[in-house]
Amino acid sequence: MQTSLEVAGLWQISTTKHTTVGLAACRIRCLKQSRRAALLLQVAFDKPEHLALLAQMKAFADIIEIGTPLLKRLGLSAITTARELCPEVMVLADTKTVDGGQFEADMVFGAGAAFMTVLSCASSATHEAVGKRAAAFGATVAVDTVTEAGKKELLPLNAVFPESFGYVAVHSPTDPRLAGNISTSHIEAVRKMHDRGFLVSLAGGIGPDTLEAVIAVEPEILVVGSAITESASPKEVARWIRDRLPNPGRGWPWDRR
Repeated sequence: MQTSLEVAGLWQISTTKHTTVGLAACRIRCLKQSRRAALLLQVAFDKPEHLALLAQMKAFADIIEIGTPLLKRLGLSAITTARELCPEVMVLADTKTVDGGQFEADMVFGAGAAFMTVLSCASSATHEAVGKRAAAFGATVAVDTVTEAGKKELLPLNAVFPESFGYVAVHSPTDPRLAGNISTSHIEAVRKMHDRGFLVSLAGGIGPDTLEAVIAVEPEILVVGSAITESASPKEVARWIRDRLPNPGRGWPWDRR
């Protein structure tokens, strides 16, 4: 038996976990402004040794991200390990898919991931292929704009996506930041994405020093990596961040777990 709830007038929300069914255009829609003060904490693991922190993150992470480097190193076993050790926490596979969408989606969703990423610059055919498989698994896709970072428009003004695409990932790339680029344009871009009707996952250089600015723009997902995983006290940093999030644990595309 299903109940439904309209979000921005266009979403039917199923009580089945991970499932959303669109009522109208194939376009990501944001939560109503009255529900915008809601943040999910996604903790990004990029190295094999980060998996040792899984037990510590269970109490604080809404989503465990298996980062691209870790996926390349350990493959699907990183996803299954996270699912086994944190069965109550959803897993995102940061595949950054650009082609072969059906095959990659089947692999990561079949391994237990509830989310995956696909690049915004991928073809519409790839978006459609990933979207169909996500819908079949009851999973959600984040479209990653990392290749468009720093540009005035992160997405074409007429951009539309399959119904199973839940978020736009506004993402400051790692290498420019390590090279000294301290731009906060990705944080500033969140409001623009909201104005266009998208839910936002925000990533890149986020930690205690930037948390106040990030909370001010109210992304639905806050992605924190090395600020937690490379700290001397990962559990305490995760707790510190979580304690400061307004209305933590909300921001899902279906506005509920």
